Amino acid sequence: MTGVRFAAIQMVSAAELEPNLEAAERLIGEAARAGAKLVALPENFYCISGDESAKVRLREPDGDGPIQRFLAGAARAHGVWVVGGTAPIACPDPARIRSACMVYDDAGRRVARYDKMHLFRFSAGNERYDESRTLEAGGQPVAVESPYGRLGLSICYDVRFPELYRGLGEIDVLFVPSAFTVQTGEAHWATLLRARAIENLAYVVAPAQGGLHPSGRRTYGHTLIADPWGAVLAERAEGEGMVLAHIDRDRIAQLRRDLPALINRRLS
Repeated sequence: MTGVRFAAIQMVSAAELEPNLEAAERLIGEAARAGAKLVALPENFYCISGDESAKVRLREPDGDGPIQRFLAGAARAHGVWVVGGTAPIACPDPARIRSACMVYDDAGRRVARYDKMHLFRFSAGNERYDESRTLEAGGQPVAVESPYGRLGLSICYDVRFPELYRGLGEIDVLFVPSAFTVQTGEAHWATLLRARAIENLAYVVAPAQGGLHPSGRRTYGHTLIADPWGAVLAERAEGEGMVLAHIDRDRIAQLRRDLPALINRRLS
């Protein structure tokens, strides 16, 4: 098997910060011991609560705080790159936060920050969500160079907006840390992720929240890694754990030679 092993972590996070950090630490360690060179955490790995303002109460200044120190320390301790799901970063509005995906290299240095651009709003039956009440939208797509290729960052609801990914240029691996609802996940999760992989001829790594949370919320799960041809290489339906797959840049290059869709584009 060629390529570098990546891990996508699935969690069923609680409302309290410390148990979530302990679970993430354990799972990052397990992934590192399994040979992963990069480990990706899900959206809101630090907190899933019935009270959406709980995330706001955990907000941190950019560059410091328990969650950011944890991510840097875990990357350094285990010698892996970490795509840190999301962290709650303070913004000028005290009632809201930026939901930020931080990337740390294997020395624990932060090398990228992406703020969620598209804020989820959904209403069906008894389910109602409006992230704009507690989140401030980001305004800038982000990609980062790594020893494992060019990494494109996105978060959950972003996956419904293909223009975000096109705007990043040629990307080797796209990340979609998520906490999908069951209803939208059953209908669209795998289809959206595989579509983003196929149209960008890139791997997609999608760590998710998956299961019944102590708050009573249920998230869809189905953490997966898809290859540039849209094949699902690994998937975990529900419950805490991880999936592992090899990211092969030679396969990306070969598929882009065989099907030069990226250079055949007529619209930008």
